Amino acid sequence: MRFTVSSLVANGPDPVTGVQRTPQEKLRNVIDQAVAAEQLGYDGYGVGERHGAPFLSPAPPVLLSAIAARTSTIRLFTMVTVLSTLDPVRVAEDCALLDQLSGGRVELIIGKGNDPRHFDLFGLPEERQWDALAENYELLRRLWREERVTWEGSTRPPLKDAAVSPRPLQDPIPVWHGSATSTQSTDLAARYGGPLFSANSFHPLAKYRSLVEHYREHWVHYGRDPRDARVGASFGGLYVAKRSQDAVEGFRPYWNAMFDSAAGRHNKSPFTSLEDALEHGSALVGSPQQVVEKIHRYHEAFGNEVVGIGIDALTEGAQWEQLELFAAEVAPVIRRELP
Repeated sequence: MRFTVSSLVANGPDPVTGVQRTPQEKLRNVIDQAVAAEQLGYDGYGVGERHGAPFLSPAPPVLLSAIAARTSTIRLFTMVTVLSTLDPVRVAEDCALLDQLSGGRVELIIGKGNDPRHFDLFGLPEERQWDALAENYELLRRLWREERVTWEGSTRPPLKDAAVSPRPLQDPIPVWHGSATSTQSTDLAARYGGPLFSANSFHPLAKYRSLVEHYREHWVHYGRDPRDARVGASFGGLYVAKRSQDAVEGFRPYWNAMFDSAAGRHNKSPFTSLEDALEHGSALVGSPQQVVEKIHRYHEAFGNEVVGIGIDALTEGAQWEQLELFAAEVAPVIRRELP
């Protein structure tokens, strides 16, 4: 099993202290998270793309470049690149440059985006989001696999004998497909033979399991070996403590703030309380043994090889505490039991 840490760089008032960082302080906090994650043995660090308050992550490759300069081994993820609204030429160039700067450590997670503000901001009709994602992904693949590309589509002006520079250091950069709500993303991943990354945050296990199963079924439908299908999964929060009661009460203010946020309301989570979310959802909250057991339960359902955690909503001291506790008490057990 591999472990990643990720951030959407949400910069609202701290649910416990009420303090809000300046944008510069928050960005430095995210870079420090990534440095700590590498030192503690995590496998990857991801930055998601969002546009508009309270997020400070409109350009993940820029922030990941700053992280690349402070790290040397940790993999660098975009979680997600909103490829439905972006120019694939720009994405190909930006990510190839980041791949060169980082020594070949970049992995993209692409998607149509989970924030409806994206579409008006970039002038994309929302009803075209899936078509645009598929078309832009096809062009991105070609730009990284072919020296010169001639192409015509509906999302940007035509290309004739076009070449992008620099080329990625990796050949090519790995691309995962973000999956949250629709079988269109799981079909796209299976059709092109790409790995799937499940959002797995705001709803019960069954919803996300059905999407993973759809991906695996279509993987076989397209003539692929089922053993080659790859799945990663994010988890909806982290708070580990020696006593489970302390973990639940420690996480409660952060959960209340998250599910009362615009993102929580937009995702229409069915959970009615923190206790309901812990019983039926993916949040990794409890004693180390309880967290290990939940990761096992989701692995049985998904067959995932990556566990993605987020500590961005926590107070800064709690962030470091949780990264250290998870790395010391949970990750070694899972790596041993699910190599």
